[in-house]
Amino acid sequence: MLFGVFAVHSPESCPLNNKTSRKIFLNIKTKMDSSMKKFHINKVIGFYLSVLEHEWIIIFDAENAHDIEQLCISVGISSISTIKIVPMSLFTDSIDKMKSLK
Repeated sequence: MLFGVFAVHSPESCPLNNKTSRKIFLNIKTKMDSSMKKFHINKVIGFYLSVLEHEWIIIFDAENAHDIEQLCISVGISSISTIKIVPMSLFTDSIDKMKSLK
């Protein structure tokens, strides 16, 4: 199942402006990679940043949102950002489902 993780932080806690946040951010990818199996995360589909909006968007293939929540806590994402976890579908899958409805 696909989930979008939307992580938003303030300009004051931005890794570009805050030394503590920078240290956490620079280690997030390594920590995520080593923790994915523990939290039943199958794959990181994409990790995107919108620097001026102070937002990260991470797309996960995972079993459930609770495991993603625990991953975000464990690797430090939630210590510098507010997290929203949203179930997502591929556009083509949604189209196929709509076509099958009568």
